[in-house]
Amino acid sequence: MAVPFIEVTLPSDTTEARRFQDTIEQQMIARKVGDRDIFNVRLALEEALVNAIKHGNQFDPNKRVFVKYRFLGDIPGIFEIEIMDQGPGFDPSDVPDPTAVENLERPCGRGLMLMRHYMTEVEYRGSGNEVVMSKVFHKPS
Repeated sequence: MAVPFIEVTLPSDTTEARRFQDTIEQQMIARKVGDRDIFNVRLALEEALVNAIKHGNQFDPNKRVFVKYRFLGDIPGIFEIEIMDQGPGFDPSDVPDPTAVENLERPCGRGLMLMRHYMTEVEYRGSGNEVVMSKVFHKPS
């Protein structure tokens, strides 16, 4: 039987995004996810939610961020999350490489790079206003 997604709607408010991150962290702790994986998911989740609120929804209090997530299996398990904002979207391939010499002083692209580094998979859907991420958890050492 397939594990259903849990659906959450968040306002375009970073305080609410942090509360949601805390909820996910508590669920990972309850599942005995290792500290490194908790850090990885929390960081990637923060970047994705801030991007949705700031860049997608432009901090518009009338817009929402739609989240679907689930945990699959025991440790080592998998965490899957989909985050969609109500913005126009973007093309991730148009974001400059933050590690290129000419971009080292520019803030753009770092969040996307961190998400790709800390999650097992990151994919953009639709017009780029939906990010789908997954993390395969390792057995804690």
